[in-house]
Amino acid sequence: MTTRLEPRFAKCASEGRAALVTFLMCGDPDPATSLALLKALPKAGADVIEVGMPFTDPMADGPSIQAAGLRALAGGMSLIKTLDMVRAFRLEDNETPIVLMGYFNPIYVHGVPAFLIEAKAAGVDGMIVVDLPPEEDDELCLPALEAGLSFIRLATPTTDAQRLPKVLTNTSGFVYYVSINGITGAATPDYSRVSEAVTRIKAHTDLPVAVGFGVKNAESAAAIAAHADGVVVGTALIDALKNSLDGAGAATAQTIPAVTNLVADIANGVRSARKLAAE
Repeated sequence: MTTRLEPRFAKCASEGRAALVTFLMCGDPDPATSLALLKALPKAGADVIEVGMPFTDPMADGPSIQAAGLRALAGGMSLIKTLDMVRAFRLEDNETPIVLMGYFNPIYVHGVPAFLIEAKAAGVDGMIVVDLPPEEDDELCLPALEAGLSFIRLATPTTDAQRLPKVLTNTSGFVYYVSINGITGAATPDYSRVSEAVTRIKAHTDLPVAVGFGVKNAESAAAIAAHADGVVVGTALIDALKNSLDGAGAATAQTIPAVTNLVADIANGVRSARKLAAE
């Protein structure tokens, strides 16, 4: 099975750099602005886009992403509308990989078979569903693979040598290494341990390893990009978006530039890391 993820990571590797993976909550702060942001991310330097599926009980997410989900839900965003937005994105961009990220409940309620058919048709390449462990692969992971969608799994600092092979079983697209223990946006990772963790994971898989949680700026992105195949940034982008909103929580003329300027800065950090390492 090949999606847009494999050639994109291969392209970045051929350029001697990590891929930049950006996360935004679908529908935040409103559908029109959200779609404009998605369309602007590749030009700003994003190689892969994670699209958050808003959910009322996002247990793995910190306050920033929780608030983004609530803003999106208040604006009427739903799972169906999330797929519609991916479809609209694909009208102009058929190359940038799109990964849906969220929780199983909305997919379960919608119906797994219908969701997979609609997601594939909309142009989704893969998904990260954080509350489905490998023991539940029959619920979504295996049907997703059969439908031609990557199922990306999370590994953490507490994923030991006994657990890691189980986590990597049926994983495809890339491995998402969570560099800290806790919720999104909670702390800054220990970069020396990130290097050790990536090496440990790569001993068990040929998949690219992307590292997220704690990436805030070009400097932190470059520190991770020196060791990983991908750098994931989410909370920092959500915070930039939130800080651009007016007192009523509505988008302003600064909302899109606030996000894209930060993405461009982080992209420069990612792209400089391997060059510096090679000099």
